[in-house]
Order: sequence, then structure tokens, then C-alpha cells
Amino acid sequence: MKQQSYVAQQFGNTASIYLSSTVHAQGADLAALRAVAQGMQAPRVLDLGCGAGHASFAVAPAAQSVVAYDLSAQMLEVVEGASRERGLHNISTLQGDVGKLPFADGSFDLVVTRFSAHHWPDVQAALHEVRRVLRAGGRFVAIDIVAPKAALYDSTLQAVELLRDGSHVRDYRTCEWGAKLKNAGFAHQVSSEWKLTMRFGEWVARMRTPELRVQAIRSLFDSAPDEARAYFNVQEDYTFDIDAAMFDAVRMEQEIY
Repeated sequence: MKQQSYVAQQFGNTASIYLSSTVHAQGADLAALRAVAQGMQAPRVLDLGCGAGHASFAVAPAAQSVVAYDLSAQMLEVVEGASRERGLHNISTLQGDVGKLPFADGSFDLVVTRFSAHHWPDVQAALHEVRRVLRAGGRFVAIDIVAPKAALYDSTLQAVELLRDGSHVRDYRTCEWGAKLKNAGFAHQVSSEWKLTMRFGEWVARMRTPELRVQAIRSLFDSAPDEARAYFNVQEDYTFDIDAAMFDAVRMEQEIY
């Protein structure tokens, strides 16, 4: 099964859970996204890998229009239903791949993505597409889990992420994000960084992780060096902390290849 099909299947099976997930439905980053949209004049917005639509819901009140874009048809059905319930009639949905956006050059003023890019097969290709569909001077805001700088912690994070969810590709370090954004033709800043607490039981239940893999994650944490357990603040019930960051980028005039 191709990566895109696997991602669509994984999240299609759990679409409604993500609408009510505390990690996804709440957070200061959503308020920050709303503030970005409010600082622009009724922007045309594209939400890439929209999931259950929380980023779309955050920016919609300040936007001219929002396209919620995702691989999963079931996720988009959740977005459509929730948009109607919230009276957000300027949100439309479209199914597709982030690496091949079906939009004309310069179609959007603002592109956002939240907790999705670590599932993309080729982030660099997707960023080139983001730049293409943004108008000159348009903004791109990416929010995602980021990998620690230390190799030991990085490896630990990637291992537990993949065991929990086979559609995981990679959590990138902030420096990797910076290089990819620069290569795609963006000037950027890391506007905020924070810790996210993952309640272990909810975290694995959200993806319906098979019990054998759940046991493997527990075993990995149990056998991890003390400094890795301390970094992730692993608790008795295996609840742990991970790093997240928000990148605020502006489309530069010349793309760098």
C-alpha cells in the first residue's frame, strides 16, 4: 500500500475521534493562527492536511474563504459537518495530496498546516507547491511536532511515533524545517516552541494502536537511558512530553533550487 493510501486509511478510521481530541481541539497555537488571519485583510486560506478542521475553524472567522484539504474523505466529512454546526459557511473541502496541489499559482494569501507534515512523504516537494499557490508576499504557517537536536532523543521519538502509527514518516528538527523552508523560497522565523503532554492511553487509543505495538512502546520507554526518560518526562502510566513548534514564513520573490 502506498504511503498516501495508508495515511488516508489510518485517519479515515479515526476521523471523528480527532474532532474531540484535546490535543488537537485546544491550544494557544490555534489562537496564534487566528491572530495571523486577523492581521491580514480577509485572506484566502488553504489548510493543508486539515484533519478534523481545527486550524480551519480557527482562521475562518477572519478569512474570505478557507479550503480544508486532506487525503482522507472521512476527515473531510467531519470538517463539513462541524463547519455547518459552527456556522462557518466560508469553509469548503477538497480531497488530495499535498505534493500535487490542484490550484492555480497565487491562489491563496495564507497557507497553514497543523500536526500533519510529519505524515507527508516529501515535505520539500510540498513546500515548493505551497510557495507556488501563494501570492507574492503570502504567508505560510506550519505547526508540528519537532524532533530534539540530540540524536538519542530524536531516535527515541521516531521509534515510538512509528510504533504507535505506521503512517508516521518523520518529526523534523527545527533546523531541518529551516533548511527546507529556505530551499523552497521562504524567509521564516520560529514564532513559538512548547511542550505537548501526550496522555498515553488516549494517545494510543486515538490511532487504535494494536496491543502488541503498545507493549513495544512501553518496553522501549522502560529500556531507554535515564536521560531519555527524563527528557520526555515519562511518567508511571507512560504519559510523556514532546516538543512542538510554530513556523511563520513569508514567500520570497525568488525560489531557491
